[in-house]
Amino acid sequence: MKAAWYERNGAAAEVMVVGEMPTPDPAAGEVRVRLHASGVNPSDVKSRMARPLGGPRILPNSDGAGVIDAVGEGVSTSRVGERVWTWNAQWQRPFGTSAEYVVLPSAQAVLMPQSLSFHAGACMGIPGLTALQAVRLAGEVRGQQVLVTGASSAVGHYITQMLMQAGAQVIGTVGSPAKAAHAQAAGAAHCLFYKTEDVVARVKELTDGRGVDVVIDMDFSTTAAWLAQGVLKPHGQLICYGSNPPPDISLSFRPLLMNSIGLKFFLVYDLLPADRQACLAQLSDMLALGALQHTIGAAFPLEQVVLAHVTVEAGQTIGNVVLDIAH
Repeated sequence: MKAAWYERNGAAAEVMVVGEMPTPDPAAGEVRVRLHASGVNPSDVKSRMARPLGGPRILPNSDGAGVIDAVGEGVSTSRVGERVWTWNAQWQRPFGTSAEYVVLPSAQAVLMPQSLSFHAGACMGIPGLTALQAVRLAGEVRGQQVLVTGASSAVGHYITQMLMQAGAQVIGTVGSPAKAAHAQAAGAAHCLFYKTEDVVARVKELTDGRGVDVVIDMDFSTTAAWLAQGVLKPHGQLICYGSNPPPDISLSFRPLLMNSIGLKFFLVYDLLPADRQACLAQLSDMLALGALQHTIGAAFPLEQVVLAHVTVEAGQTIGNVVLDIAH
């Protein structure tokens, strides 16, 4: 099969290789997916740059979508022919979805409706599940004001839609007018330009000085400082799923204590089984109903995997970046 891989950390142009390797066969409990699309996420880029390799050869990308064409022992042959999307394909495993085929545990290949494109399916594993778990952790948000950092990002775009459908008012941070338009099309009521505006001051202006009920955050390195400035109302909560460097971030304890602020962090790769199952069930229902907008910002053939990774690294594309896997 054709595949893209790297054997050492570094810049995409320096370490990524596209070539041929044996097509894998599914082991017991596994399925083989003939991939049509592979999702490229910021975590895939960060892993290639710095995460210690889990094997001599790493095929990046955890997200993908395609058709099951073979099953291992213990998996019903009725799964052959199913259109599926994948999650955690390259989490603590060397072989992800940057290839014509991937084998993985049967549970990690999720049935997708006929109406969902393979491109959109390849956006569900990390963006879709991260968004849904963040909103689930926020609890009942109807009538609440929620600040979504990076509301136009791949994850933030889904969060904005889910919150709006749950009856919340979304205030989103964005980096440009085009990104503001993208977030507003998903349901954001207000967009704040974090590069040029005082976000906390604008939040207070929009909330009559109270602060928002919830912050759903993609960059704790920036948002941590806002907590002491009153971005959250008393008894508010921050849900965080990521951060830019630095890894060590200071917090002002007293404002958090005196305002009874709640902090929740989660890693989408490492959800508890009950949370994973709840997310998968709820996301499947949303997809079956066509309840979500999907935006593909760029699609590249597998041979241009370097360009795909560089595009994600640049962070300027509106929408998800995917690889087209031709056969």
